[in-house]
Amino acid sequence: MLPLSLSEHIAEVFFTAEELDAINRRLGEQITKDYQGKNLCVVGVLKGSLMFMADLIRYIDVPCEIDFLSVSSYGNGTTSSGEVRIIKDLDGPLQDKDLLVVEDILDSGITLSFLLETLSARHPRSIRLCTLLDKPARRRVAIKPDYVGAEVEDQFIVGYGLDFAQKYRNLPYIGVLRPEIYEEI
Repeated sequence: MLPLSLSEHIAEVFFTAEELDAINRRLGEQITKDYQGKNLCVVGVLKGSLMFMADLIRYIDVPCEIDFLSVSSYGNGTTSSGEVRIIKDLDGPLQDKDLLVVEDILDSGITLSFLLETLSARHPRSIRLCTLLDKPARRRVAIKPDYVGAEVEDQFIVGYGLDFAQKYRNLPYIGVLRPEIYEEI
């Protein structure tokens, strides 16, 4: 029988809401310095980056556009299928824009490698990658983010946009999901 409250599904808290805010502030300050005088367009990768990007851009003190796209390689599983699909594309052209792609977690690298290659073919002025979390132990494609909130171990984590089967995104912190939750599916 599964625990009833959402917090009882979490085995351990990795990052509190306060720690996440400090990460956003640090990243926002660095991005502000790096994008002075540039034509910044912040591109969020839905759905996972939504909470991170919303908080991050509040700390970016340069004019910027925002846009979103949605890609998928997970479905309802805990590992990438390796097949990447664009579900929702960007709304406008990318020429003369300095793109900052914002993602919740860099895991295998398959999805982000595909995405960066696809966006690069549209000829933006520049592309950089900002990820809240980097999980290098699971990397299958050589990709290095330009901005990293924190490095994490190879555990299945949820919250603050990260999900399991589209659930747990609403947690205001990031925690390790109890294995019995995802092993039942």
